[in-house]
Amino acid sequence: MSETINDIQNEIIEEFSMLDADMEMTIEYIMELGQQLPEMAEALKNEDHIVKGCQSKVWLNAEAKDGKIYLEADSNTAITKGLVSILVRILSGRTPQEIVDADLYFVDKIGLNRFIGTQRSNGLGAMMKQIKIYGLAYSAKAE
Repeated sequence: MSETINDIQNEIIEEFSMLDADMEMTIEYIMELGQQLPEMAEALKNEDHIVKGCQSKVWLNAEAKDGKIYLEADSNTAITKGLVSILVRILSGRTPQEIVDADLYFVDKIGLNRFIGTQRSNGLGAMMKQIKIYGLAYSAKAE
């Protein structure tokens, strides 16, 4: 994977900039991104994988393979599923250290909080934090 975390964030910022800050189109696009998220195994949709701090139910699973972390996620609401799909796109397939060090600036650059409201913004923060915790846990295992 030659694209860096920042390359992918910049792609996402570019995609959102084409929507011209149109509220309805932006929300629709976020939901479309969620529909593209690969199906998560039902067995993983349990309490162990629930992201705390999200109003909606969000399940997040991380598996380490060949020194990289691969993320799977799902949510019971379309917008939240779209938001978590963006994080999976940016951070899945990265090393634990890349995940821990990632500066996720795309949220501010897009002005995402304007579109998703306070509670979803807090939920998005909780998802980002959970992924960083996975990164820390796997980097500790690797040492």
